[in-house]
Amino acid sequence: MTKSKLSDYFDYKKDNAGNPYMAVSIRGILLLRLPATNKGSAFTEAERTELGLQGLFPPRVTNLEIQTQRLYANFCKLQDDLAKYQFLRATQERSEVLFYALLERHLEEMMPIVYTPTIGQAVQNYSSIYTMARGLTLSAQNIDHADAILNDYPWQDIRLLVVTDASAILGIGDQGVGGLAICIGKLALYTVGGGLCPFQSLPVSLDVGTNRETLLNDPHYLGFPAKRIKDQPYFELVEKFVSAVKRKWPKAIIQWEDFSKHVAFDVLARYRNSIPCFNDDIQGTGAVALAGLLSACRLKGESITAQTVVVAGAGAGGIGVAQAIKEGMIHAGLSAEQAGQRIFVIDGQGLVTQEHATENYKLPLAQAPEAYKDWNIEPGRAPTLSEVVAHAKPGVLLGLSGVAGLFNEALIKSVAAHHQRPIIFPLSNPTTNCEAIPEDIIHWTQGRAIVASGSPFPDVTYQGRLYNIGQGNNAFIFPGLGFAAVLGECTRISDAMITESAYTLADYVAEHYPDSERIYPPVADLKKVSIAVATRVLTKAIEEDCVGRRDLAGVDLESFIKANIWPAEHPAIKYEPDL
Repeated sequence: MTKSKLSDYFDYKKDNAGNPYMAVSIRGILLLRLPATNKGSAFTEAERTELGLQGLFPPRVTNLEIQTQRLYANFCKLQDDLAKYQFLRATQERSEVLFYALLERHLEEMMPIVYTPTIGQAVQNYSSIYTMARGLTLSAQNIDHADAILNDYPWQDIRLLVVTDASAILGIGDQGVGGLAICIGKLALYTVGGGLCPFQSLPVSLDVGTNRETLLNDPHYLGFPAKRIKDQPYFELVEKFVSAVKRKWPKAIIQWEDFSKHVAFDVLARYRNSIPCFNDDIQGTGAVALAGLLSACRLKGESITAQTVVVAGAGAGGIGVAQAIKEGMIHAGLSAEQAGQRIFVIDGQGLVTQEHATENYKLPLAQAPEAYKDWNIEPGRAPTLSEVVAHAKPGVLLGLSGVAGLFNEALIKSVAAHHQRPIIFPLSNPTTNCEAIPEDIIHWTQGRAIVASGSPFPDVTYQGRLYNIGQGNNAFIFPGLGFAAVLGECTRISDAMITESAYTLADYVAEHYPDSERIYPPVADLKKVSIAVATRVLTKAIEEDCVGRRDLAGVDLESFIKANIWPAEHPAIKYEPDL
């Protein structure tokens, strides 16, 4: 039988003594062209002879540690972040093991390169820096062949897909086919953080066109060169994709990524009860913000139920955060009505109110007229952000607007005037879209504010005291959440599973950093956090009967999760021509 998939050429086995190895049915330079089988200079003398590699390498055999040291030294010579991104992506395309081993060893330094904020540059420059195919791109031109496209994909045991239409990438908006880079970056964190095998993951771009004129007029743009399709044709394309995935990989989890607010809620609502899926911008962002708020409330010695919260931004992230906080308040004892009265969401027109909300997804968070009847707001106008802060006197101000500088000195001081320790999280990313610089917030509040951000910022020193600026990064949520869903073969991802991930993250900080004022753990803890999140999410999934597997009852779930983590280690390789 003709072999047509890369996975046809290798398999993971154990010898008679129980030692793991990789069996391969190809020899010579072909092994070096597959990132799954290429060990580079780490092939042993015996392997070089058996696999037809003698003479293809310099004579010295090196181990993985030496290889990563050499790569890191070359990485450090690069001054430009985009160049560093290209270096890491090139490493990934040569050897998956080398890439992830390097990333594991230098995660705090490299995560801002493979993910935010540098990933924004990679998305914007996708066509100009394109060198190697990775993942799948489905468009109006080929969607009718979706089944054949999935059947031809090199890896056939796909368990998790990160999918974008690139209509709302970070804070930089419509980026057309370039959105595929964000999916590649997310999946890198699924592996280095969550432990997902990279050969079981798939980044997908739904290229439905772009409305960005600079891309349409760029002769080097690689995407579908037309305006975005929308309405019924758009949803028909998404449906064809989802149906093909269900047929080919019925156990696969889909993470929806960077869809504009106009379709993000609709897509999630259409599929969340028919396939296991979640939207990271809505639910992941919501969970990580809720976790940060719980940590901040712990530092203040207050309950989340005592907080009045203003969320600036009513896109997918802003509404997702507001929904998550509302669920957290309900979880802590408030009624839905009481929780809703404590959350004020601001969009481009001002406070989201029942009178002015024109988009259905905002209505559950809209304030009733009674909430601001005594604010002396002229009829027909929604209160502005500054008016809401002045009258509602919130102790929590969260930014998800994508508007740089929105939280100015006057606004921050207005919040701080009524609270000894205001909680202020400018969560928009990339860095250039952040609502306020953490250092400014610390100075404007004389060091009283509890601050976290969405993008990485350095710690702040003020009057001799060091303030840790935690990063409210979705990477603390989605790798563990998705990995739990994969291992449990979950049939759906429930709201309770999402909420559990938030509480797990907050509990992790309280347990491991009880004497610090950390809001979030350091990025170096990502794998430990992901294991904790995966353990409790899978426990919740079993409680809610969301798992497809029926052999997990009574299992030590933490040990089960750890045992299934893909290791970034070079395997022994043996030639088996009849594989």
